[in-house]
Amino acid sequence: MTNEETIENGYGDALSAPFWQAAKEHKLLLQQCGNCSHFQFYPRPYCLECQSDDVSWVEASGKGTVYSQTTVHVQVSPDFNPPYTVVLVELEEGPRLLGHVSEGEPAIGDQVTIDWNEREDKPPLPVFSVA
Repeated sequence: MTNEETIENGYGDALSAPFWQAAKEHKLLLQQCGNCSHFQFYPRPYCLECQSDDVSWVEASGKGTVYSQTTVHVQVSPDFNPPYTVVLVELEEGPRLLGHVSEGEPAIGDQVTIDWNEREDKPPLPVFSVA
């Protein structure tokens, strides 16, 4: 699927389309600066560290540490039935990514790995399981 097809299908914009395309293959992508090697997420047209526009998408390890967590008791999306745990994960590469926990009961400091929540007619969402 091209960036244009991804955007037309409602799966993002020109900056985030590569992320969603990779998610369909269960790959986690982050942007990395070609000038200073800084990793970043969410996508931007320039590096937050050095302001270079030499940013490209690279595959991330999908491993990280729970930085923060909360339990959601109100249904805010048809994709998730409460209660469920939402975690802010600091990825090995540095950026933090928000997601819910698919398996396990995490605590701050726990190691987690990426997993994917399949959705009908949409790309999967990244979720985490306790390592």
